[in-house]
Amino acid sequence: MNLLANVLPWAIGGFALALLLNAWRLLRGPGLPDRILALDTLYINTLALLVLLGVWFGTDVYFEVALLIAMLGFIGTVVLSKYLLRGDIVE
Repeated sequence: MNLLANVLPWAIGGFALALLLNAWRLLRGPGLPDRILALDTLYINTLALLVLLGVWFGTDVYFEVALLIAMLGFIGTVVLSKYLLRGDIVE
């Protein structure tokens, strides 16, 4: 039996659980920095889940979507962090 076929459902389940826990921290987080960190971790876990689904289904579309989410997530994290530090986004 193929090892990858046995491991992929467990890995997908683990990242799905991590997404739920990150969403809980995003909604419940005690402060704004905690929520920004939870949002950053949420999109990283979404990337990992999309890559795993792309491997499981054997299609390239999931990898392209993961790349798009990675770029938007990075920009979002930088903008939120800059807003948190300075109080405005545009200098």
